Amino acid sequence: MNSILITGSNRGIGLELARQYAQQGWRVHACCRHPEQATELQTFADNTDNIQIHELDITSPEQINLLVDSLNGEAIDILFNNAGIYGQNNASFGNTDIDKWLHTFHVNTIAPLKLTEALVNNVASSELKTIATMSSKMGSMADNGSGGSYVYRSSKAALNAAFVSAAIDLKSRGIKIAILHPGWVKTDMGGPNAEIDTHTCVQQLMKTLDSLSLETSGSFFEIDGSIIPW
Repeated sequence: MNSILITGSNRGIGLELARQYAQQGWRVHACCRHPEQATELQTFADNTDNIQIHELDITSPEQINLLVDSLNGEAIDILFNNAGIYGQNNASFGNTDIDKWLHTFHVNTIAPLKLTEALVNNVASSELKTIATMSSKMGSMADNGSGGSYVYRSSKAALNAAFVSAAIDLKSRGIKIAILHPGWVKTDMGGPNAEIDTHTCVQQLMKTLDSLSLETSGSFFEIDGSIIPW
C-alpha cells in the first residue's frame, strides 16, 4: 500500500487530497493543527481504515519531532506540503507589517523545508520517493503583472527557491520534487468565484505527480501540468 502525508488536511485542497488518495486505497497521514475541530476530516476518517489523523502545527519543531516518532520509520511515498497562509491581506507598498511578514515566511517557506528535512528518510525509503509542495503562481516574478501582495508573493517565491535547491540536493537519493500551482480554486482563500473546485484541482495535481520524474524534478508546475516561468 502506498502512503501519503498531507499537511493542512482539515479543509480545502488538503481535505480533498486526503479524500481522493484514501478512496484510491492509499494510506493517508492527514495532519492539521486542531484535529478536534476538523469535523469533516474526522467524519471521513471514521468511515475508512486508510486515514490516520495527526496533530501538527508545522511551525512547531516539537510537534514535528513527535510526528516523526509516531511514524516510526514508515515509508512515505508522497510528502505533500500543503499547509500555508496568505498572511497580511493588505500588504501594499508602504503598508507591510514586519511581524505578519515574518510569520508568513515561517509558515509558507521555512516550515515546509524543515518538515521535509525531518521526513526525508521516510520518503527515501519509499517506492515513489516524491515530495510535493504547494506554491502559487503569485510567486513567479515573470508572471507578476499587477504588483502588490508583497508578503504572500515573496513567501512563495522563497519557497520555490528553497525547493529547487532541495530537488538538486536530493536527486542523488532518487527523490523527486514538484512545486505546484493549484489554480484558482474555490476554497476559503480562493473564494466562491474561483475557476475550479477542489475535486478538479486534486485530479489535476495527481496527474502531475503521476508523471513526475527525476528529469522534471524541481519544476514549477501549472495546474494543467505545464511549466510556469520563474
